[in-house]
Amino acid sequence: MFIKLFMLVIFFGVMLWIGFLCRRNSTDVSGFVLGGRSVGPWVTAFAYGTSYFSAVIFVGYAGQFGWKYGIASTWIGIGNALIGSLLAWVILGRRTRIMTQHLDSATMPQFFESRFSSSSLKIAASVITFIFLIPYTASLYNGLSRLFGMAFDIDYSICVIVMAVLTGIYVIAGGYMATAINDFIQGIIMLFGICAVVYAVLNSQGGFLAALNGLAAVTDESVSSAPGVFNSFFGPDPANLLGVVILTSLGTWGLPQMVQKFYAIKSEKSISTGTIVSTFFAFVVAGGCYFLGGFGRLFSDRIDIAANGYDSIIPAMLSGLPDFLIAVVVILVLSASMSTLSSLVLTSSSTMTLDLIKGHIVKDMNEKKQVLVMRILIVIFILISVVIAIVQYRSNITFIAQLMGVSWGALAGAFLAPFLYGLYWKRTTKAACWVSFIFSTAVMLANMLFRGSFPAMLQSPINAGAFCMIAGLILVPLISLVTPQPDRVTVDNAFACYDEKVLVRQSRQLADGDR
Repeated sequence: MFIKLFMLVIFFGVMLWIGFLCRRNSTDVSGFVLGGRSVGPWVTAFAYGTSYFSAVIFVGYAGQFGWKYGIASTWIGIGNALIGSLLAWVILGRRTRIMTQHLDSATMPQFFESRFSSSSLKIAASVITFIFLIPYTASLYNGLSRLFGMAFDIDYSICVIVMAVLTGIYVIAGGYMATAINDFIQGIIMLFGICAVVYAVLNSQGGFLAALNGLAAVTDESVSSAPGVFNSFFGPDPANLLGVVILTSLGTWGLPQMVQKFYAIKSEKSISTGTIVSTFFAFVVAGGCYFLGGFGRLFSDRIDIAANGYDSIIPAMLSGLPDFLIAVVVILVLSASMSTLSSLVLTSSSTMTLDLIKGHIVKDMNEKKQVLVMRILIVIFILISVVIAIVQYRSNITFIAQLMGVSWGALAGAFLAPFLYGLYWKRTTKAACWVSFIFSTAVMLANMLFRGSFPAMLQSPINAGAFCMIAGLILVPLISLVTPQPDRVTVDNAFACYDEKVLVRQSRQLADGDR
């Protein structure tokens, strides 16, 4: 117990110290929300990766999908690395940084307002962001607190409150810069931690090959009658596995807290370095989490799914580890959760302040007032999510994966297509954005309230979310082609940034006529 508590105290102390150290960088809106658009490549890459993966992945998704699909769940982590990280940086990184700076946008709703000349789009996007980030935030507390309960036997409510207070302090104090630097430190912990945990768990089963052989012997007639299905290439249910890959990988392209990382990129070097680093990070962390979860059925003697749900699988797998490794696991998941939580509360508070309150509710807000309101809203957002997390836990409403599925499905389904096409295609219209917003939020709300009425394949919020994303990518261009063309002056102004000439060294680009 002393080892665990000592490591926690050191961890929390460093996080808070960085928060107060970064106060001088968070005195204005640009500094508080984007770190002055001067965040280096490694910090940006780790900020992206740590905001991507949290206790929802490690405890909720890894446990549930590892149990359902066996070792094939590793494909989810591979998809996260290739689609959610590599392609996201290549396709969105540079163009997002260039256009958002050109349009002076600090949030995704501000981008929609400036790109499509519509304040109503900005308001709608800010409301959708605030509402659907709350269930995701609540799911973070749930996953983390299960591990704390296993390691320390501490009441769930205390775990939730402590995590919320500590995260709130360093975000309120240091803004985006404190969040990004802490993300870098937390990311290092996650990289080493997941490697150590995977090795220890497999070693407890006699090593990798022995664990694979053990998994091959596991049968479950309710899932599949095929022998060795849980250590097969695509597992027992490839169709539903694909839905998880789409939601958790393509979904990052439309999540405000993820895309906003590109706004803060410092230079061209940050893009190339960030692409490599974030992809490697995702391979190790996401791949390691789902790979670990794939062996969950080897611990079935410790797990009671009917009584405790899928969220109990990973804690049960780790409960037999030595105290030092359990402490590492707690710090690992704490790092993942606090980094994601800090990103969520900062995104939500900045969106509400800059996109809803400023200019609509309060007409005159200077920089100082805006930063103050954002700090107040961080407190309010954390309080709301804490209450929901505790109520959800007490009433056992749903699983972590379902909470995240509803949140990701609504947000990414609503924003992915309008944002992507808005960066690349001049013909994208305001009407198409509205269709995407309304369609995805309506589908996910209906899925949450009337799930039994949906077709069997779409009753899962994960599949419903993946469906919304794919549908948005089809609907936006179709609606754009049948609705009036956008104002040419507005569009030309937005895309003019891509045509601006910049000087580069010859090491980067040969001059015309060079041989």
